[in-house]
Amino acid sequence: MDREFKYRAFISYSHSDEKWAAWLHRALETYRVPRRLVGESSPFGPVPQRIAPIFRDRDELPTATNLGEVLTQALADSACQIVICSPAAAKSRWTNEEILTYKRLGRSDRIFALIVEGEPGASVDSATAHLECFPPALIHEIGEDGELSDRRSEPIAADARAGKDNRNNAKLKLIAGMLGVGFDALRQREQQRRNRRLAVLATAAVVGMAITSGLAVSAYLARLEAEEQRNRAQTEAETARQTAQFMIDLFKVSDPSEARGRTVTVREILDKGVARIDSELANQPGIQATLMDTLGTVYTSLAQYPEAAQLLAKSVQKRRELFGDDNDVVAASLNHLGEVQTLSADYGDAEKNLREALATRRRLFGEDSLEAAESATGLADVLQHKGDYDGARKLIVEALAIRRAHLKEPNADIAASLEDLGLNDYDRGDFEDSVPSLRQAVAMQRALHGDLHPDLAEAIGNLAWALYELGNLDEAEQLMREGLAMKRRLYKDEGGIHPEIAMDLNNIARIAEMRGDYDQAEKLYREALEIDRKLLGERHPEVAVVLGNLAFVEYAKNEKGEAINLARQSLDIRREALGADNPATASIESSLGYWLVERGDYEEAETLLTESLAVRRKVLGEDHPKTGSTMTVMAQLMLATGRFEQALSMAKDAKRILLLSLPEDDWRVAAAKNCEGLALAGMGEYRKAEPLLLSSLEGLKQAPIPDLAANGKKKMAEFYRAWGRPEKAAQFGQP
Repeated sequence: MDREFKYRAFISYSHSDEKWAAWLHRALETYRVPRRLVGESSPFGPVPQRIAPIFRDRDELPTATNLGEVLTQALADSACQIVICSPAAAKSRWTNEEILTYKRLGRSDRIFALIVEGEPGASVDSATAHLECFPPALIHEIGEDGELSDRRSEPIAADARAGKDNRNNAKLKLIAGMLGVGFDALRQREQQRRNRRLAVLATAAVVGMAITSGLAVSAYLARLEAEEQRNRAQTEAETARQTAQFMIDLFKVSDPSEARGRTVTVREILDKGVARIDSELANQPGIQATLMDTLGTVYTSLAQYPEAAQLLAKSVQKRRELFGDDNDVVAASLNHLGEVQTLSADYGDAEKNLREALATRRRLFGEDSLEAAESATGLADVLQHKGDYDGARKLIVEALAIRRAHLKEPNADIAASLEDLGLNDYDRGDFEDSVPSLRQAVAMQRALHGDLHPDLAEAIGNLAWALYELGNLDEAEQLMREGLAMKRRLYKDEGGIHPEIAMDLNNIARIAEMRGDYDQAEKLYREALEIDRKLLGERHPEVAVVLGNLAFVEYAKNEKGEAINLARQSLDIRREALGADNPATASIESSLGYWLVERGDYEEAETLLTESLAVRRKVLGEDHPKTGSTMTVMAQLMLATGRFEQALSMAKDAKRILLLSLPEDDWRVAAAKNCEGLALAGMGEYRKAEPLLLSSLEGLKQAPIPDLAANGKKKMAEFYRAWGRPEKAAQFGQP
């Protein structure tokens, strides 16, 4: 920004919106620009490290007849103006005067709007005029006489209302405008948005102990007894006895020759157990249901979701038949079933089952019971995945309050709820707001466990990702390395071969990748991959995650054949472990499809993209940006295969969807616009195509995909040659 300005921005607002102004003032002044952008040139000069100071008027001046020298000078000293827009602001004389004064300085193009309430443009209809959020000076151009004219303008607006940009994205849009940089450059987000992983090792360790020493039997019995205690003492005793015997027999290798020198896997033991439940316990449905629930949760921890869901659904059914709907063990099985359905992205059924579990537990144990808090936490997780962050937050706050009322701090469950609260803000994109809760969770875990505990390491990882998203790569990496060092100590007996260590290596690799250190990123990813394969096997979902991450690094290094090979391996594992209808499967299908279009393998690419688009439409919805992104790649395929009319329709739809949640200068919008232009060119509509193609080039420069901007210029030259304008083609490096 211009150095002569005293303030980076002047915030104009009605005092009805005082809280929004205070939040925005703090958010802007504490924002740290991502290091990779600092010093880069922009229309307003070199990009600074920070965007402070910000001027915020604290008095409405109700008795003044004009703005006064202080405010007028502050406006003149401000590089841009931000207007907080609401029906109150639209009616505020002084907000309107501040906008008009700033426009008279000749800086209309440096005014940015933040919508917090009301409806933009509602004043065109007298029936809805009371909802208008834009002050008159914002929606009318200024005339040569310095007064507002009848000509309407289109304000540059970010939208913080529910269901729109969300508060953090709105803030980032404002900052992008102030800095003169692309919105996506500030909002780049890692695909693995949470640092949560399945507790596979913990479960496997328990099972392993049961195989070697029988100690896990006691753990299973304790859990089963807790669920069967209420009002069924005699039945419980018999159930516990028979369940104990079943678990002992299950983990006993009665015939050593059966293994024939090979290691018996946990999965083989579980599969045998399930078969025995059906064949040996047909006349004991209560014990059947209990064991189905227990083994179903073990399958869940091993990421065998279809098997887990099948067992848990049977457990629910049998327990309903035995005890009726209004029963605690039915609620427990519903809770477990909802959890695995959440992991399988079966959000509709998961929500239904968890809501029933929550309602039952509230009736049986009370609204403020710890059992209700457990179900509320599970339901909140489903709502987070569905994008209902407000609904999830209400449940998280409820669970946190219950736990604080019943439990003494520091407490592990309270720490978990604090983490959930921070992750709710994280998923909203409100990274700054997520940090305090996540820091509290880390502090509580330290108070509980000292400086060495798996839960502390996980909490540190979640905090690290929030800081990463704020552009604080140094502190994020420091925390990740602290977590890694902690896990190396925790799991030293395993010689550094542990899934948690692999996870942290994967995360630190992501930092290196973001910094462009692809060699270091590849080294760390491959180390993580080796550990995961040794411990989890070749076909585990975590192996697929690392393979996918490694594929992107190889593609960035121009090792495209290797990238495609790795992506295919990742896809194959995800289809097997997670199913074809899982969002993670659709994600790698879309990326692989794009790479195959670039290579000319159109038939395979079309199959993958069709599958990916169908899953994203079903699971994420028609208007999700990921759905729009896959449609853009599909349009590129149609262009490559000469289906220009289909490509045009697909590109237009993609652009419409992407613009619902992304700014117009986002690189993904630019890619859709570029496809639209190329489709028109293929149909001979060169004049219509030219502005679309030219306007897309700047956005393509922001893309994290290698060569996308270069390909855009190349296609621009080809376009002009096809149009018979070689002199224009020469401007893009190809006569």
